[in-house]
Amino acid sequence: MAVSSLSLTCVSTFISNKVNTNELPRAYAVSPCNQFTCTTETTFNEESNCKRRLLLLGVGTLMAISLPASSLLAEEVPQNYRAFIDNSDGYSYFYPSDWREFDFRGHDSAFKDRYMQLQNVRVRFLPTTKQDIHELGPMEEVVSNLVRHVYAAPNQVATILDMQERTVDGKNYYTFEYGLTSPNFSSVSFATIAIGNGRYYTLVVAANERRWKRFRNQLKVVADSFRMLDI
Repeated sequence: MAVSSLSLTCVSTFISNKVNTNELPRAYAVSPCNQFTCTTETTFNEESNCKRRLLLLGVGTLMAISLPASSLLAEEVPQNYRAFIDNSDGYSYFYPSDWREFDFRGHDSAFKDRYMQLQNVRVRFLPTTKQDIHELGPMEEVVSNLVRHVYAAPNQVATILDMQERTVDGKNYYTFEYGLTSPNFSSVSFATIAIGNGRYYTLVVAANERRWKRFRNQLKVVADSFRMLDI
């Protein structure tokens, strides 16, 4: 009977808590774990069984970790949209399915139109001791201050077009539409703000003024889709 000596190293699959439902999780890495060794005097049949156990272990780990994350919003995603889910930072939203991820300085996540880079969505958050968006003050005052003194540059004229408050699963959100006009460029945006998990979240989805009328309804879906997740 032929014998062989085989030493195999087991690997564990780590999947990021940031999940994009159109693909495998964004951060997909393989890292070494404790060695799983089939040692001396192993027959060919035993060697085969050893390999198979390792394969099943890896597949089982992948399924156990990835299925709950990928199924979280899958049934609710509208046609022509995809879901971005950040379980570690506690938020999710939808974005158009033909948009691409990109780095937006100072933001935790961002996606943009593949042809029009200024048509994009981005999310950022800051730490806060407040528990709810209502603690910032009345919606009209909060939105006016943000648009005119935070979002608008000194050379821009800010116009607030609409504002809404909504409550989802006991969590409160302000969503508002505003325009920024400068001598050389004008844009219109939706913003959604909310407080939870010790974070002050801001989602902004924008397009230039010329394209806003055509894509406004599509971008409103993105703004309204923002949700805080419990962490």
